[in-house]
Amino acid sequence: MIRTSSAQWNGGLKDGNGTVKLGSGAYEGQYSFTSRFESGTGTNPEELVAAAHAGCFSMALSAGLGKGGINATRISTVANVNFEKVGEGFSITRIDLVTEGEVPGIDEATFLEYAEAAKKGCPISRALGAVEITLSAKLV
Repeated sequence: MIRTSSAQWNGGLKDGNGTVKLGSGAYEGQYSFTSRFESGTGTNPEELVAAAHAGCFSMALSAGLGKGGINATRISTVANVNFEKVGEGFSITRIDLVTEGEVPGIDEATFLEYAEAAKKGCPISRALGAVEITLSAKLV
């Protein structure tokens, strides 16, 4: 499988603007210097990484539970991507995954074990191996 998205940037760094488009057509939106480094309108690459990571982790956790014979009712995850100036450039320095699971029939410790396994095994986590990834998991 190959998944594709695209981006186009027009103009200079601070006065330019761009668009990003998912290959599926599910999303197309604008981005700019202000949407990336300030609070401007539009998206940014780090927000898209956060969405990808939250989605991947939630599915991986559901899959892991399913392999263990446990059916989750709901897995909700927020991924907070920390984007900071490091030296002369910017880097994603940490990703904090915050997840809640509605999973009948298991205890908190078991849920945490599955969540840790999903954090390590999700393809986006593996792709971002150079970045510290933290996890806060709660059974609800």
